[in-house]
Amino acid sequence: MKKLFILILVVVSGFMPFSSSAQISVNINIGSQPLWGPVGYDHVDYYYLPDIESYYYVPRRQFIYLSNGEWIFSTVLPSRYSNYDLYNGYKVVINSPKPYLHFKEQKVKYAKYKSNRGQAVILRSDNPKYYVVKGHPKNKSKGNEKGPQGKGNFKEKGKGNSKSESKGQGKGKH
Repeated sequence: MKKLFILILVVVSGFMPFSSSAQISVNINIGSQPLWGPVGYDHVDYYYLPDIESYYYVPRRQFIYLSNGEWIFSTVLPSRYSNYDLYNGYKVVINSPKPYLHFKEQKVKYAKYKSNRGQAVILRSDNPKYYVVKGHPKNKSKGNEKGPQGKGNFKEKGKGNSKSESKGQGKGKH
């Protein structure tokens, strides 16, 4: 009798609907990446810029660089890097928290990328997935009539190092 009860329970439970909840989390931040960012990445937390031994934090759009032994977080690079071309300099993608805390190791590990040119960037990409990036020539959103100008050392508001003609950028002392 006990075996029959278990058999019926198994058969009945086989017909009952059940739900399976697999947690799949895909974090894509293509639209947050800068135009000078390299293509090929759906998600980026940081870029390491070996030429200037600095970082860029994508979610906050901040450069992170050493100044007098301290890490500075800023929306623009310091004037000593005003001639650095973000579009042509090599960027190493790092998706781990606070990579600047491992700067000494990364400086050695990524030294081979210094002066490395030719990395494809979002601005020049014909892949439609990058059209969502603000400033991309094929982005159809309002206010995107002009593409970016200058060498890419820019910020979106206020004074910056851009040679852009937009208001408040690249004018005044730095």
